[in-house]
Amino acid sequence: MSNFVALIVDDDPLQRECLADLLRSEGLEVVECANGEVAELVLASTGAELRALVTDVELGGEMSGVELAQYAKRRFPGLNVVMISGQGPPYIPQDTRFLMKPYQPQQLLEAVLK
Repeated sequence: MSNFVALIVDDDPLQRECLADLLRSEGLEVVECANGEVAELVLASTGAELRALVTDVELGGEMSGVELAQYAKRRFPGLNVVMISGQGPPYIPQDTRFLMKPYQPQQLLEAVLK
C-alpha cells in the first residue's frame, strides 16, 4: 500500500466515486465504503494504515457520519477526519474538519492532506 491511504464513506455512489477519483488523481490510495457500518469494519481492521477519513454526514444505514467520525477519533486519535455535508455543520468531533457542499476540489485536498 502507498504511504497515504484515505477511506471515503458516502452512500451516494456518484459522490463517492468523484471523491475517490479526486484523491487518486493526487496519488493517494483510496478505500471506498457506502455506509458507516462497513467503514467501521474497515477502520477496525486497517485503521492503523489509514491516514484520512472523509465521510458525508448523512449516510444510509444505522450509523451517521458524525457517529463514524466519533468512533474513528476514539480509536485513532491521530487520524485526519474530514466531514462533508450540504447542510449546516452538525456536531463536529474535536480535531475534525468540516466542509460545506459545494466546496472546491482544492479545499478537500487541503483538508485531507493537512
